[in-house]
Formats: sequence, C-alpha cells, structure tokens
Amino acid sequence: MPLQNFLTNLYDLSLDAAPWLILGLIVAALIKFFLPEDILKRYFSGRGPVAITRAAILGTPLPLCSCSVLPAAITLRRSGASRGSTASFLIATPENGIDSIAVSYALLGPFLTIVRPVAAIITAITAGIFTETLTKDPPESQISPNQPLDNDASCCSSSQVNTDAASSCCSSQPQPATSCCTTSTSQSSNKLIDIARYAFTDLYRDIAVWLIIGLLIAAAVQTYIPPEKLTEVGSGILPMLLMLVVGIPLYICATASTPLAAAMLLAGISPGTTIVFLLAGPATNIGSLAIIRREIGTSATTIYLASIAVCSLGAGLATDFLASSLNINLSAQLANSQHLIPQPIAIASLILLAIATLPLIPLHLRKLKLISNQTS
Repeated sequence: MPLQNFLTNLYDLSLDAAPWLILGLIVAALIKFFLPEDILKRYFSGRGPVAITRAAILGTPLPLCSCSVLPAAITLRRSGASRGSTASFLIATPENGIDSIAVSYALLGPFLTIVRPVAAIITAITAGIFTETLTKDPPESQISPNQPLDNDASCCSSSQVNTDAASSCCSSQPQPATSCCTTSTSQSSNKLIDIARYAFTDLYRDIAVWLIIGLLIAAAVQTYIPPEKLTEVGSGILPMLLMLVVGIPLYICATASTPLAAAMLLAGISPGTTIVFLLAGPATNIGSLAIIRREIGTSATTIYLASIAVCSLGAGLATDFLASSLNINLSAQLANSQHLIPQPIAIASLILLAIATLPLIPLHLRKLKLISNQTS
C-alpha cells in the first residue's frame, strides 16, 4: 500500500540520518563553546588570498545559517576584516556546517559529502578574491564598530539587528551572534550539560521543522515518483539554472536542505543539479541581501551573488562530469552508507531526536496560532 510504503521510507530515511545528525549537533556545540570569538577576529584580520582562504576554511564547520551568519560577519567586518574575507565567510559558513556534513554522509553518500564542502569553499574563495579585487575597501576609520542596522534590514523578522544580536531566522526576538537562529542557553556549572542543552534544544530547534519537512518530501518522492520520470530532464544546464532561481531567494539551512537534495537524487535528478541547489539555497536569501549590501556595498553584493551563481553552475557541471567519468554509482554509495551504523544505535538516536522534538510541537503550534491571529 502506498501509505505503508511512505511510512516505511520515512522511517528508513530518519533512521539513516539520526545518528549522523546527533554527531553533527554535538560537534557543532563543541565548536560553539570552545572557539572564542576573539580567535575568529584575529584570524580574519588582513587582506589578500590568504585571509580570504582562512575565512572560508574557518567558516566551514560553524553551525550558522544564512541569517545567523550575518551578525558574526558584521562583527568581523567592523573589527577590520576586508570585504573579500567577509564575502568568503558569508558564503562558506551557511553552505556548510559540521552538522550538515554529517547528515550528508548518511543521505547523499561519500561522493557528494566530499564535493559539497569543497565546492562551497572554492565558491567562497572565488567570491572573496573577486570582491576584494574589483571593489575598494573604505578607510578603516569609516567602518563604525557600533553602527546599528536599520529595523527593515533584518533577514527574517522585523526586529532590529546590531553587531551583538541578530534576528533569529525562526523568531522575532534578537538572538546572540554566535547562535544559529536560536535563543541563548543559560550557563550551568557543568560544561557537558551546557553543550548537550545547546545541541539538543537551541541548535536542534532551529533546524527541526525544516528537517522534518525535508524528510517528509524525500519519503514522498521515494514512494510516489519513479526515478525514470525525472532522469531525462534532471541533468544539464537548464535544471541547474532552475535550481539557482529557486535556491537564491529561498531561506533554507544547510542541514534542512540535505533531505530535499536526497529526494532529488531519488527522483532521478543528477548529482550536479543537486549540488547547485545545495550551494545556492543555504548561501543567501532575499531578506539577508539588504544587510549584506549595507555592510559590503552594492557592487560587492553584486559580485557576491554573481560568484554564487557562476560557481554553483560550474560545480554542478563538474560534479556531473566527475560522476560520469569515474562511473560513480550513487545508489550503491547510498546503500553502503546506510549500513555503517549498527541498527540499535540508529534506533536509539532516532528515539533521542524524537524526545528532543516533542517540546517543539506546542512551541510551533503557538507560533502558527499567533500568525493566524495576525493575518485574520
């Protein structure tokens, strides 16, 4: 029966993703607690290809989405980072994240797990170099470290954003610059408790809804759409351009985009087209562009967007070429990656995530009720 097949596919996908997601959440929490902001400022200072590359590499593991990366980038920019380094950080950080890389291995296989961060880093470095080469930084005296942003510049809400707090992608309240669209956790005397609380409440709360939506779509595609239906139209430049048109204005974080990418692969979309979506979707959204334009200027923002588009297309074409030339069997890779984790551990991980999800249900029901009251 279709419904039974759908539920089976949903369970299998969730079981595959759960242990890797937990691993990613824990590592992301460790990075948040043990990578002080002053270290980031020190390594982001300076100009040139070395500083730009450093910004891309250091931004790669951070668990920040395209909204929550903004306050961190603004702080770095106003602490002396060049436009090129800022653009590089703005691209590499939301396109990657240690949590999304871990989930990618479970849902996309090792080939795309390697291609995804490599393509994101190359895109970030390219954008940074072009931004720094083709635009001129103002004198440092003209960069105000305390200049607030306008109320309408928030990427995801109407709250004011400044260098210390950012509007969450998921709420209307100002959030700490180091968070990934989350509220701050209260500090306890036990560091392990703080890390677990941040991983399974703040960080998971930010991605849970979109992750569940992505898993539902992936299960539906796997159940109701035969792979041969989209195989003929799922590769080439036209579907990649479509992914750019859809992905650039869309807000979706790197982790939540992974099940959607898996659904595309299951539907017969080529790995290159999937990579275009994974790069363009998390990198930016319509709301964040106002803040980016204010911080690095109109011309630099244009170069920033053009670099994302061109490099994403290039990465997509290169990915399809590599997959074809090396005869990479993505279906076999996906099947192999699903059996790396012992089933009892996978089931325990899924139960743990289900427990972490339960408190979010009334929270989001209240949000939906509030939105309904505001629109009525």
